[in-house]
Amino acid sequence: MRVLVTGAAGFIGSHVARALLERGDTVVGLDSFNDFYDPAIKERNVAALLDHDAFTLVRGSLLDPAVRDQAHQGEPDAVVHLAAYAGVRPSIQNPLLYQRHNIEGTNLMLEAARQQPTPPKFIFASSSSVYGENEKVPFEETDRVDHPISPYASTKKAGELIAHTYHHLFGLDVTCLRFFTVYGPGQRPDLAIHKFARLLREGQPIDQYGDGTSSRDYTYIDDIVQGVLAAIDRCRGYNIYNLGNNRAVTLADLIEKLSQAMGVTPTIVKKPMQPGDVPRTFASIERAAADLGYAPQFDFDEGLRRFVAWFDQTRP
Repeated sequence: MRVLVTGAAGFIGSHVARALLERGDTVVGLDSFNDFYDPAIKERNVAALLDHDAFTLVRGSLLDPAVRDQAHQGEPDAVVHLAAYAGVRPSIQNPLLYQRHNIEGTNLMLEAARQQPTPPKFIFASSSSVYGENEKVPFEETDRVDHPISPYASTKKAGELIAHTYHHLFGLDVTCLRFFTVYGPGQRPDLAIHKFARLLREGQPIDQYGDGTSSRDYTYIDDIVQGVLAAIDRCRGYNIYNLGNNRAVTLADLIEKLSQAMGVTPTIVKKPMQPGDVPRTFASIERAAADLGYAPQFDFDEGLRRFVAWFDQTRP
């Protein structure tokens, strides 16, 4: 199979591309190497991929029609659209940037897909943030998601809606995957676990927003990759799936477990909750289990141990 992966130099994208290559697929990776975080990290992510004869890297923005044309040469059998500006708090500061790249960018990729003589399967990376302040747990794909509380969340909901339109009008096979707080080796440096680990190793205090009872369904990267590959293979019609671990961990527990894994006593600075942050995420994964065979293998303690081992091995 020939697969186009957008955001291939990112955390999730590089893991997905590697897994596709390992199972014998041909991969075209598209990435802009923007400076949302250090581009050198992205360069390291793709360095090993470049050693594969079956991997081709296309550098540039998917907003550029020439770049999109180059990425679609050879007519991929599947498109895994992971490229996006991520993060709730930065989206509040620059909502128009998120609108352009996340909404317009997704629309452009869908349009490029439907113009192929044989349209590819389309896998869209959505987010648990679409559930907003949903009080019912665990979150199910049938829950209403009409009230996002950040520009980032609204762009992901918009992507799901645009994708449905392309399925309805043009028959495109689309699967939307709502990722729940992905962590593991290679995690972006701006995300909580990585940021907290860095502060702990440097002996710096950790900012705890809220009273510590906010919770997230942390999902190990290998489990996410398993779900993405299954979605590629089983993409038919239009479907939405949660990819989570089906377990919520509070912020206070995260800090305690990470500190113990690193052998450090944390200094915690308590601060008010920040705008756009949701109080909890907690995935129902019954639909993904039934349709995709999705079955997370890593509990939080084991995943955290593996992250810390990677973190300490890669520190300068």
